[in-house]
Amino acid sequence: MRSRRMMLGLLLATTLCLITPPGETAGHAAAAKGKKKAGKATLYVRYEDDGDVSYGILEGKKIRRIDGDLFGKWKRTNKTVDLDDVKLLVPSRPTQVFAMAGNYKSHLGGEDKSTTTITTVTKITQDNKSGKTETTSETTSETRRSGVIPSKFQIPQPFFKTISCLLPHGGTIILPKDAEMVHYEAELVIVIGKKTRNVSKKNALKHVLGVTCGNDVSARVWQRNDVQWWRAKASDTFGPCGPVIASGLDYDNLQLTLRLNGEVRQDESTKYFINDVASMVSFLSRRVTLFPGDLIFTGTPGKTDVMKPGDVVEVELSGVGVLRNKVAAEK
Repeated sequence: MRSRRMMLGLLLATTLCLITPPGETAGHAAAAKGKKKAGKATLYVRYEDDGDVSYGILEGKKIRRIDGDLFGKWKRTNKTVDLDDVKLLVPSRPTQVFAMAGNYKSHLGGEDKSTTTITTVTKITQDNKSGKTETTSETTSETRRSGVIPSKFQIPQPFFKTISCLLPHGGTIILPKDAEMVHYEAELVIVIGKKTRNVSKKNALKHVLGVTCGNDVSARVWQRNDVQWWRAKASDTFGPCGPVIASGLDYDNLQLTLRLNGEVRQDESTKYFINDVASMVSFLSRRVTLFPGDLIFTGTPGKTDVMKPGDVVEVELSGVGVLRNKVAAEK
């Protein structure tokens, strides 16, 4: 219990909370209003209390239980529980888990002091009310940190992770006996708020409930040698995420930090995404239907390194909180 209190205290010390206004009944309503100022958010948690699994709103050191569907209609209740007395779970129950490869220039190895402008053209094909098919183009230009970006990374490069790889805040990352060079990867994780198909970049954020912290654990030898990344990126416990879903932040301007045994190893702003949150959601939705609670790991910045048994890995997102996991060897 003492270790849990220390762990949750760390979570609270780095999290700012703005409670949802009275009368809010839709979990994705805050996201539908667009970007908010960094540092103010509604914080949702999924937790277990005496075997009962619920969603709630984090209010300081208390969790206020909600009735209904977080991803649909719900209402706040008068029932609260102490954060220290519950077990935090993976923040949602996704039907799909995606991740992005090569979404920071610093991770791809190309980086200097100049800037570059990335222009994205998105074509949306849909049927109008009269039944005719129409195609529209949406062009956006953004200035990003420089560095040579390989052409294939100028558009999102998604891959699948398994649902079974997900691990909550406080869980233990297990290093398989036959895996070599298992690295940490600090990432922002998008939480989809409602059913999404063929959405434009302009409207994509209306489909995002919020974001959470993630660690895209990666076995480098398997990643290099296998045809697919299924075991390198999606083995059990290779997808830590949590501790909360933060809704209402400027997701493309959050500081992402990873600490290994207290030492900062990764530290970069999400403003240096090659493809921002809206671009990733729009791109994925053109090929697959996204469902409420689905997760999108968005890529890692800079260099990564090996984790060893006994290590403690912390991923922090400004305005969101700290995801903390221990590392152990497979028995």
